[in-house]
Amino acid sequence: MQKFWAEVWDWTYSIVIALALAMLVHIFLFVPTQVAGESMMPTLHNGQYLVVSKMSHVLRSLPDYGEIVIIDSRVRRERTWGDDLAEPAHNYLGLFSPAHRTNYVWVKRVIGHPGDTLEFYDGRVYRNGTALDEPYLNEPMRYRSDVKVTVPEGHVFVMGDNRNHSSDSRFIGPVPIDHVLGTVVWEL
Repeated sequence: MQKFWAEVWDWTYSIVIALALAMLVHIFLFVPTQVAGESMMPTLHNGQYLVVSKMSHVLRSLPDYGEIVIIDSRVRRERTWGDDLAEPAHNYLGLFSPAHRTNYVWVKRVIGHPGDTLEFYDGRVYRNGTALDEPYLNEPMRYRSDVKVTVPEGHVFVMGDNRNHSSDSRFIGPVPIDHVLGTVVWEL
């Protein structure tokens, strides 16, 4: 009987260590995620799996122009480490069950950095007075605004590639750097 309990302890110990390591990898290094919706068409498709590097989130670094990132779209809400700790459960449950998917984690492309002035007219985005070359777009953008947007310090401006069918910074506003949860490094 003593051998049985020793075996149970060994298995329990191994499982706890494996889960702890998986959580550390998920929180600080890499996370799998799935595209929900068509806002990034034609670049990414609904249901497509992605691998996201979390290093930029952990280090609070500014993503490059054009990088595809995942964001926490609740930009008017303070983000805490508790959110980072809870995400693994939400993410893995969402991969296996659509009913458990979070609807506030979005996949978007970085268009503006702090201090950039953005304008939207003639079916294009202008950053600091220069039209962006965006060969990845699904179709010409119908959105137009007479208001120039200046990206505040500590924020980025993100947009979907399917501009006419995307909720993004045009509607929620610039995204705080700590709400950029990671950078897409691999598309499956």
